[in-house]
Amino acid sequence: MRSRTLIAALLVVPLLWPAPAKAEPAPPPQPTMLAAPTALVPSEPTPEQVGSALATIARASDGRVRLRAIGQSNEGRPLRLATVGRGPTRLLYVTQQHGDEPLGTPAAIQALWALGVPDSAWHRWLRSRLTIDVVVQANPDGAVRDQRWNHDPSATGEFAQPGVGYDINRFHNPLTPIEENPVPESRAVLRWWHATRPAVVVDYHMQGRYLQPDGRETTASILWPTSPLAGADAVTRGRQLAVRNYTAMTYLAGANVTRYPGGDYEGIARNAYGVLGSASLLVELSNLPPEQVPAQIRTAFVSMLATAQGAADRTLWKADPADADAIPARGPSLPG
Repeated sequence: MRSRTLIAALLVVPLLWPAPAKAEPAPPPQPTMLAAPTALVPSEPTPEQVGSALATIARASDGRVRLRAIGQSNEGRPLRLATVGRGPTRLLYVTQQHGDEPLGTPAAIQALWALGVPDSAWHRWLRSRLTIDVVVQANPDGAVRDQRWNHDPSATGEFAQPGVGYDINRFHNPLTPIEENPVPESRAVLRWWHATRPAVVVDYHMQGRYLQPDGRETTASILWPTSPLAGADAVTRGRQLAVRNYTAMTYLAGANVTRYPGGDYEGIARNAYGVLGSASLLVELSNLPPEQVPAQIRTAFVSMLATAQGAADRTLWKADPADADAIPARGPSLPG
């Protein structure tokens, strides 16, 4: 499985994007973006390590990063939400719905530090325009067991491993009444969406290893809503979000980004929140060897910061959605 070593180095990411239109006040000069100290969490953090890291960030931020629980897992672990900013545009990031896909979680902790702890004019500007909510490690019971599913021995039916648990990322169906949803983690995220109605939802996962026709290995894959129930506006904005992330992850993180071959079932978070009207995106980090883990975390970190900046200065909505069609299809699995 993936390395449990500490993240190897501070992540330094200058996010250089076009200035907003002249009608918009120009943001203050942007500082170099530094992520959190390397020892804040390992690459596969336990729920306890996540809680401790978030508490450290909240203290270091002088209250600019706010913590709460939006529910509990079946085993009573808190479903942790961290919030930074108090602006009118809301973003929602979700990490580790599948317990054995951890790398989005340390990336989110890095991003919360980078956006919440510094207090430059640029940071104050961004936080005045955005409220960023992060569900950090949405499946703590699965994380403890290093398993895809949550923990529910009574689980049965489609999208369940009988006697083990449910696949959380198949239970966001907006057509199902929340009180009838059998998965507490999915219920909590859905309720938070309805309480806040974020403009953007990005869901961070991991995938296997894939080879492109040019001989390069895929390091990440992305996809917007593809459910036929998603409205045209939400799909267009999801495609713009994909273009923004493809550009940032490719040119700022050095990632080899492809289009994820996802399905159209409306219960998948990527589709569900598109059906509900958000610009929604799936980010899948490839499961690469241990020495490449820091680069994978950096890729997700870049995605989170580039999405936030693009939403704050509105350049996110100037991307040409047709450019999403140029994102290359993911290649075949690597042998073995």
